[in-house]
This record gives sequence, C-alpha cells and structure tokens, in this order.
Amino acid sequence: MAPGGLPYFDPDYETLSIRINPPRVSVDNDGCRECTLVKVDSVNKPGILLEVVQILADLDLIITKAYISSDGGWFMDVFHVTDQQGKKITDNMTIEYIEKALGPKGQTADESKSWSAKRVGVHSNTAIELVGRDRPGLLSEISAVIANQQFNVAAAEVWTHNRRIACVVYLNDDTTTHSHDPARLSAMEEQLKNILRVCGGGDDDKVAAHANFSMGLTHVDRRLHQMLFAEMDYEVKAEAEELKISVDRCSEKDYSVVTVRCRDRPKLMFDIVCTLTDMQYVVFHATISSDTPYATQEYYIRHMDGSPVNTQGEEERVIRCLEAAILRRVSEGLSLELCAKDRVGLLSEVTRVLRENGLSVSRAGVTTVGEQAVNIFYVRDASGNPVDMKTIERLRKEIGHTMMLNVKRSPSTSNATQPQVYFDASKLLGF
Repeated sequence: MAPGGLPYFDPDYETLSIRINPPRVSVDNDGCRECTLVKVDSVNKPGILLEVVQILADLDLIITKAYISSDGGWFMDVFHVTDQQGKKITDNMTIEYIEKALGPKGQTADESKSWSAKRVGVHSNTAIELVGRDRPGLLSEISAVIANQQFNVAAAEVWTHNRRIACVVYLNDDTTTHSHDPARLSAMEEQLKNILRVCGGGDDDKVAAHANFSMGLTHVDRRLHQMLFAEMDYEVKAEAEELKISVDRCSEKDYSVVTVRCRDRPKLMFDIVCTLTDMQYVVFHATISSDTPYATQEYYIRHMDGSPVNTQGEEERVIRCLEAAILRRVSEGLSLELCAKDRVGLLSEVTRVLRENGLSVSRAGVTTVGEQAVNIFYVRDASGNPVDMKTIERLRKEIGHTMMLNVKRSPSTSNATQPQVYFDASKLLGF
C-alpha cells in the first residue's frame, strides 16, 4: 500500500508493454528510387499516429505517400518522405533523430530532453497565447505593447482564419532567456486583453478575447489548431473549390471513412490528424497519396468510445472542422521574409511599416537563430485582395537601401514567376 492507504501504482507499469515490445523504426533509402521510407512498428497506444506525423512534420519533411494500420494492439506505418527539394533524406543527424525520437528511447521524457538542439516545433520560453477577432493592424498593436514593456520576441506564430486570430508568442528580455517579472507580465497581459476586446463585435459576439501565459513546453502548431478550434472558427462554411471532404460509412467493419482531396502542401497530413485526434477520433487505417499538385487522403476512423460517425450533424461537423484545419495554414498573396539582427522592438517596427502601407498580415512566423531574427509575413491589402507591386515599391522606398528583404508571390494565387525583391532596411532597423 502507498502512504495514506491508497493502492500502490508502479510507475514502470505504464511502459511495460513498450519495454517488452519496443518500437522498431527503420529509415530506408534503398527500397524506393524517389524517396526515403520511414517504417514504424510499435505497440498501439492513443495518439501514436499524431506523435509520428508531428515529428516528421517538425523536420519539414514532405510526406508523399503513407500507409497506416493499427487494428488490434499493433501499430504499423510506412511513410514515403522527401526533403523540401523533393530529394531523399541523407543527412545523418536527421536520420538519427528520427530513429531515436520514434524508437524506444523516444518514449521517455528524460531522453527527449537531451536532444534540445532538435526540439523543432517545441518551445520552452515564457509564452503568451492570444486569441480574438482579427482586424487590420492588430498584429502591429500587439507587437507595440510587447515592445513597450521591453520584452523581446524570441519566436512567434500567428494564424488568422474566418476573422479570428490566434498567436503564440515566446518572450525574453535583455538580461535572461526567460521572462518571469510578474509586474511587467501582468501589465502587458491587461493591455493585450484591452486591445483584443476592442476587436469584438459587441455583447453578442461569439468570439471571446483571451490572453494567457504558459511556462511549459508547447508544440506551436498543435496549440494554434486547438485555440482556433476552441473559438469555433469552423462555423462559417468554407468556400474552397479545390477542397473536397466526404464522410462515408464502411458497414462491414463499422468504420467511418473520411476522404480528403485538395491541393497538396507541406504539413497537410499533420493538420488533418491533429484535428481528428483533438476531436476524439481514432484512426485505425489510412492511405495517403500525392498526385502533384493534388493529394488524396483516406482515414478509417471511430470515436474513442468505439462508435463511428452516426448522425448527419456529426458528419457535417467533421467536414467543417477539417476544412478549417486545412485552410488555416493556406496563405495566399505575397510572403515577405525579413532578416535582421535581433533586438527589442524589431517586430513592432516591421509590423508598423506594413500597417502604414495598408498591408494586412494573414499569417506570420518569427524565429531567432543566434543573433539573427527571421520574420516571415503573408500579406494582402486591407480589403483582403492581392498586393500590387506599387505597394511593394512604396515599401522599398520607406524601408531603405541596405537590408535584404525577400518577396515571393504565392504559387497558389499566380502562375507567374515568383518575384524576388531585395531591399536594404538599415533606416528601419537602426543599423
């Protein structure tokens, strides 16, 4: 008996089946001419498919085909993957990381912590999560509040969809890698909440404004999906001609079959599996294929209680939630990539210039490598239309003549050659 008269629970019992039957992982570059085969055989457990897909997605690998089977107590997957250039995975560090992360050593938290250099997609700085109704210039206002409190943005991800915005921002300051000053954090939180409340549409507005701090490890993309899902951004029916989703019944095995056909893109499988998992569905079988430029993905699912999708209302909800999950990451228009020496206020100044030139940010990512900050913004004009090159020229004149800014047009919105424009931003960045 444990102290207090409670039954004793052996902490090793939970991992007993894993220790008896450890996962088998192989990374095979000989079995296929065009891609690398990642094979995973493991004891089945809740959420295992998402864990595997998440690791591959965080490494920016492209899944061109996949075959999943997890009937009974065993989980067997085969993934056909390439790098971003469509080539096989030959980097030894990446191969070793895949084998460790998906293999027996990846099942323990202590082992995963030792690979801090490879914790892609996961951050442990002080984080603030923001969600509310979107409007032009909102990201600029959020960045200004953070800068006024003398916090630096070490990393950030911003998604917008159906007039909602979700942000996860990781903070530090000039003296420490973490930011634990309660007074400054509290003042900033209150100011950010006030900004988000201004964006609401009145007392009957269903979109609530939230600003919350988190001190633990967070997987950014999954958290953004959860935040927008909680705000029910899927309620508005999607208008996407190239996106087709159906839910059918497989009576023989009592599965529901979810079929998705849409334009292929990186992390598509992760977005779908993440949403099904968060909706409490279990994937028993799946087939993924890509016939450029389109992908077809088929999932055989049941609810966690063992039941399939039973009602038309539930079927419609599954379709709308998957549509939202896929479209959250679709960014049309121009992408602007700006590299500069990291410092407090950098994001605020860049977003101010974008706002003053009438540009609205639909998605953004901020990363810091050493002393360099890389900011990527997907922008349209304030009305949601594509940005014309005259606006880009105005940007160029205001920013200056000594910093490189890479401008690309999304291939999904134009068949023209993607322009690359290089600017010098010393005037803006204070070099």
